[in-house]
Amino acid sequence: MKHSKLPMTLSKIVLVGFSIYFLYILVQAVSVVNRRHIGTNKGTYINSTTSAPYIRELASKLTKNCHTNLCIVQNILDYVTNIPYKINNFQAHSPQQTIQKKFGDCDDKSNLLISLLHQKNIESYFVLVPRHIFVIVNLDETLHRKALYLNNKRYYILESTAKDSPIGFPLQYELHQISAIIEPFKNRKIEIKQLQWKL
Repeated sequence: MKHSKLPMTLSKIVLVGFSIYFLYILVQAVSVVNRRHIGTNKGTYINSTTSAPYIRELASKLTKNCHTNLCIVQNILDYVTNIPYKINNFQAHSPQQTIQKKFGDCDDKSNLLISLLHQKNIESYFVLVPRHIFVIVNLDETLHRKALYLNNKRYYILESTAKDSPIGFPLQYELHQISAIIEPFKNRKIEIKQLQWKL
């Protein structure tokens, strides 16, 4: 009595199909981790920046009366700093969750801040220090305040957790405590050749 080879062939096809699907899911998961996570000597930072339509709309609404980058940055900073600071002990909030929940910690608020700045084409980066993150921006305008000079280019500090704080917030850490400066939308570390804190 001959057994049909069809069931065995179908089983092999199904098994190969599942294997390919599993590999695809694994590659996608690794890709997400690489896009959103970056390691430092103090742990892992999770990037949740976004260019979603609600961010574009909010950035436009907050800056509709602005004619300078200084105005744009200050209006966006005022909006973010007036969201109450509250430590988020669980998974990092997305910018949308931070807006909806009306609170966030330094990671949550900095991700929202830099997402809004990105919509207005403001050059900005994350700065990682022990147990904290803040944002730096490059502006043409001189504020006569100390700034962080990264590779001889001036950046002013934005502190998302300090309510109504100005552009050019004081550096609260030693330069050697800066563990990484990150380009947010490529999620890559900027090479630090020179770093200074000066007028």
